[in-house]
Amino acid sequence: MTPSAPVSLGSDQLVTSTRLEGQRVGLVCNPASVDAGFRHIIDRLVAIPGVTLAALFGPQHGFHSVVQDNMIETPHTQQPRYRVPVYSLYSDTRKPTAEMLQNLDVLIIDLQDVGTRVYTYIYTMANCLRAARRYGVPVIVCDRPNPIGGVSVEGPMLEAGLESFVGQFAIPLRHGLTIGELARLFNQHFGLGADLDVVPMTGWNRAMYYEDTALPWIMPSPNLPTIESAVVYAGTVLFEGTNVSEGRGTTRPFELIGTPWVDADRLVDTLTHLQLPGVVFRPVYFEPTFQKHANRPCGGCQLHVTDRRTFASVAVALALMQAIRQQDPDAFAWRSPPYEYEEIKLPIDILAGTEQLRERIDHDVPWSDIAAGWATGIAEFEPTRQRYLLYD
Repeated sequence: MTPSAPVSLGSDQLVTSTRLEGQRVGLVCNPASVDAGFRHIIDRLVAIPGVTLAALFGPQHGFHSVVQDNMIETPHTQQPRYRVPVYSLYSDTRKPTAEMLQNLDVLIIDLQDVGTRVYTYIYTMANCLRAARRYGVPVIVCDRPNPIGGVSVEGPMLEAGLESFVGQFAIPLRHGLTIGELARLFNQHFGLGADLDVVPMTGWNRAMYYEDTALPWIMPSPNLPTIESAVVYAGTVLFEGTNVSEGRGTTRPFELIGTPWVDADRLVDTLTHLQLPGVVFRPVYFEPTFQKHANRPCGGCQLHVTDRRTFASVAVALALMQAIRQQDPDAFAWRSPPYEYEEIKLPIDILAGTEQLRERIDHDVPWSDIAAGWATGIAEFEPTRQRYLLYD
């Protein structure tokens, strides 16, 4: 698809301004923090006269994004080229400490989000806003595109009592916001209260998917290798709360879904009969190299999205989950904790943001009825969402 207009990132606006001169800067980033010319924001910042790069911070998967599996902490280290400390915010702490922030004049966040409530980078940002308020450090968030667009909003709302590191605020599973818009929402509506400035993009509009931006796709985390994986992730991430493989340990995580007990052709026949819009299911067999069912053949399907405008990622994942469960209800199971620092609540509940999804699946409520129940929460959220939009 030919981009309708070139997109200039928030980081582009920031580094071409004069606002950072003479500042000691901390930077939250990872390998995806690059511009259209593949230049990393670190290299762009240190080239600004008078800027001192004082500290770096990395989210889940590590500053260099080398940790393939999830829920593996990474250590603090040092950036060898510029000889500055690199603090892991997925370690013994998930928010900056006073010591980490003490020599900073400003904290800059430049992370690529993927448009889904459960992606931990946005809660690393939220934790940075909390710490920055506490220790009196201004925060600049450099905005980046929502790779799955800024129009569609899907899925259940996060309910009170199910907050976790994969969901801190009452927003839908697919939220339709950029990371800069989320920062404004978290900081103002949810009361984080930091001294926050969001540097917007130019040229981006809400109908754009990532290909439309003319920006290079750099994996934001190791298991989202393609834009296609990000498109389905808002729904298929729910499989992390089950004993079904979400494709980790394959080359197409979140696009390949399956288990050792599933008959792939039968599964696809069931799903094809539903005539779900915007997606084709292809029967596959795959063998994960790590995590669930490692080194065991799994039957399942690959999701091929044919029309993103009509594809409803969360509803489709729910239909797929029910079809897999129906093949062998005794084999299907909900994953047990711990999960993402939560020791008691079931992973599926904190991923979905509600216990009702699990309970209704257990009681064989049709997936379409479950999905229809999300409309009220989304409608109530939409006026709040509208107040924090930065783009048409």
